[in-house]
Amino acid sequence: MGKKSAGLLVYRQGAGHLEVFLVHPGGPFWAKKDEGSWSIPKGEISEGENPLEAARREFEEETGVTMAGDYEAVDPVKQPSGKMVYVWLVRGELDPASIKSGQFSMEWPPRSGITQEFPEVDRGAWFAIDAARRKILKGQVPFLDQLERKLGSGQRIDAAEAGPGERRGRLRGGT
Repeated sequence: MGKKSAGLLVYRQGAGHLEVFLVHPGGPFWAKKDEGSWSIPKGEISEGENPLEAARREFEEETGVTMAGDYEAVDPVKQPSGKMVYVWLVRGELDPASIKSGQFSMEWPPRSGITQEFPEVDRGAWFAIDAARRKILKGQVPFLDQLERKLGSGQRIDAAEAGPGERRGRLRGGT
C-alpha cells in the first residue's frame, strides 16, 4: 500500500477575507525556496493509526501547538509522488512567531559524513487565500479549493475557537 499523510488546514476569516496557516519546510534543500514550497502542516500516518489523530499529532510536532476544534474532513488528494494526503479543516488562531518545530537529522553537506539537525519547519505564516495559492506546493492546491467551496456554499463549518470579540459557535460560509 502507498504512503499516506494527514494534516490540518487551519483557517480564519476576518475583515472580509479568508486566510490559511501554512508552514515552510526546514533544512538546506528548502532554505532558498519560497513560492511553491509551503505546505499544510502534515506528516505520515503510522501503521494502524487513526488518520485524524495522525493529523493532530503531526500538526503539534511541526508547530508545537495543539490545535483544538471541530475538524471537518475534505476529500483526500493524491500527490504527484503517488502519496495520498488526508486533510481536516479547522478554524483556529495561532501566532506564527510562537511555533516550535521538531527536528530531523541528515548528512550535510552531502557525502561529508557529518550529520546535522534541522527543524522540520523553519517558519509558519498566515496567507490570504490568493497568496496561499502561490506559496503552497502545487499538489496541495486542491485543499484550498475545497476550503473555499465549503465556505462559499453555505455549508456549516464548526469554529475551533473564537478569538477576542468573535462569536463562539458555527460559522456559515460567505459571512
